[in-house]
Amino acid sequence: MDRLLSLHRALFAPVERLGDALIPLLTRLVFAATLLGYYWASAGTKVWDRKGEEGLFDVFTLESGVYAQMFPKAFEAASYNTDNLGFVYDLVAYAGTVAEWLLPLLILLGLFTRLAALGMIGFVTVQTLVDMTGHGADPGALFDARYGLIDERTLWIFALLLLVIRGAGALSIDRLLGLNPPARPVAA
Repeated sequence: MDRLLSLHRALFAPVERLGDALIPLLTRLVFAATLLGYYWASAGTKVWDRKGEEGLFDVFTLESGVYAQMFPKAFEAASYNTDNLGFVYDLVAYAGTVAEWLLPLLILLGLFTRLAALGMIGFVTVQTLVDMTGHGADPGALFDARYGLIDERTLWIFALLLLVIRGAGALSIDRLLGLNPPARPVAA
């Protein structure tokens, strides 16, 4: 048994040492590979009219579809007229759109990663609540045999929580700025 334990320790000690530096970096790469494009495309639907006539300043003009995405019931109650919605709706729509671009970019770059990941956790939570209450999405349930909305969003939040706890890891601007120093070796 001692030999088996020694073999196990010998095999996995280097993996454990590398894991401290690589887990946050790999988490950022997985985020970029799976969710960066998703959020940027979603933000794009809020500002580009998809007629091929987009200009540089279209980012300052929200399409009416943003209100249907973010405030479906309020937009319906306003007879699908954005003028019937108040300033607060515009403010939230702009802030949400900017957040969909900026927060994933910060995570990708590893700049203020902990704050960006915390903001994304809030964003995913609000997005999930809107999906359930505004669009009638079935959240499903954890610990059942089916994969549903709650399972997907729990995985997203877990990856983001890793970044909140561990920071950006190696190859990040945070590391260059001293916001995420290398992990210290743990005494055995």
